[in-house]
Amino acid sequence: MERVVLVVVLAAVVVGIALVLQRRRPPQPSAMPRTYEPPTDLVRDDFDRPEAPWLVAVFTSATCSTCGDVWSKAELLASDEVAVQQVEVSQHRDLHRRYGIDAVPITVVADATGAVRRSFMGPVSSTHLWAAVAELREPGSVPPGCDS
Repeated sequence: MERVVLVVVLAAVVVGIALVLQRRRPPQPSAMPRTYEPPTDLVRDDFDRPEAPWLVAVFTSATCSTCGDVWSKAELLASDEVAVQQVEVSQHRDLHRRYGIDAVPITVVADATGAVRRSFMGPVSSTHLWAAVAELREPGSVPPGCDS
């Protein structure tokens, strides 16, 4: 009987200490929900050819199965007027962090000031990507139905 009382007293002490320690610990912050939003502005000096009037930046990862397809469509847009850059996470971790890129692929089309004028999250068809760049460069140049 003595041992039972001793065990009950020790258990009560342990529970009491645990409650005191738990109350002293600050509450854990709730996890911020990820929004997976593309950036709205870029610093053009962060990217290749900042002097080009347009930039198509494709944020990718080497482990992403869709990224290669998106990049192969985007790289064909390169010209004197359009700088095109692949921003692969292992090579440009700082840019992914700076622009809050948490999911790939994300493709953005930015003007000379760095304002993102169009963006695509995930896979994009050649038609939609190329039409978006064409319409931004020359408004009214894309036939109806090809830009949506």
